[in-house]
Amino acid sequence: MKKIEAIIRIERLDIVKGILSENGFLSLTISEVKGRGVQGGITERYRGTEYVVDLLPKVKLEMVVDDKDIDEVITIIRENAETGKPGDGKIFIIPVEDAVRIRTGESGIKAI
Repeated sequence: MKKIEAIIRIERLDIVKGILSENGFLSLTISEVKGRGVQGGITERYRGTEYVVDLLPKVKLEMVVDDKDIDEVITIIRENAETGKPGDGKIFIIPVEDAVRIRTGESGIKAI
């Protein structure tokens, strides 16, 4: 099993979530986060004064999937989160040793 953590633009969330659901990937967790990448933020202007916004709002999508599904999920996220502009986000893949469903005690793939 692998845990996927994808940091994406807020405005792309509904599209990504919808396509994941259409393809049978229903279980996920969403968190509102702030961060910055190599672009370091953006410069804005307010009442004639420039200021740097260095932590931009994003969403973090987290899900645990079977190893056989990892490429499909990554492709779905990447193709539907991409705008072609800096700040589209990142996808991290993390090994998961085990998972346990609290309600039933099932473990492994059955728990996800």
